[in-house]
Amino acid sequence: MSEHPAATPRSRVRVPLRFQDGYSVDADLVTFHGLADGQEHVAVVLGDPGPVPLVRLHSECLTGDVFGSARCDCGPQLREAVERIAERGGVLLYLRQEGRGIGLYNKLDAYALQDQGLDTYAANAALGLPEDARDYTAAAQMLTALGIGELDLLSNNPDKAAQLRDLGIGVRDRIPTGVFTTAHNVRYLRAKVLQTQHTLPLGELADRTAG
Repeated sequence: MSEHPAATPRSRVRVPLRFQDGYSVDADLVTFHGLADGQEHVAVVLGDPGPVPLVRLHSECLTGDVFGSARCDCGPQLREAVERIAERGGVLLYLRQEGRGIGLYNKLDAYALQDQGLDTYAANAALGLPEDARDYTAAAQMLTALGIGELDLLSNNPDKAAQLRDLGIGVRDRIPTGVFTTAHNVRYLRAKVLQTQHTLPLGELADRTAG
């Protein structure tokens, strides 16, 4: 178990969340002092978190979360996660890790390379960037500051669970998200399965790629 420096809650404010499809829920947004990477990450507390809450680590995606880009599945995953966590009680950590940690401009440069045929990971490598630069130390700090030592993780990504466990957070179960395919993101989702062992139905994605 790795030790991480302590962080403390900075502020907590009630915010009504409203989504384009009409779903709405009230959430507590919590900010923090002392996060290891100095970024302005936010915890979105939904419902009544129990002793083992449902938690999602959601990396910021301007194109998907805000503009509804069909090139990824981030926006639909965010919408799904908020409702599932609110129903059970838990926390969504909204992490400022655009483009798997490489930043918005680099992500858009990678998009241009993807348009030339590279997959999402190869495009990062061609730019001299990590396939995935995300570090979840700050996420572990946020969870600890909220009194969460064990959780069920809403994620298709085994690396998130592994990093949290290494940082001393107990991950009881990893629960997959839904599958949100479009004509524009199926190659992206397939690359996530093949390159980083995301838990998505490869057969279905292969069928859609062929189609």
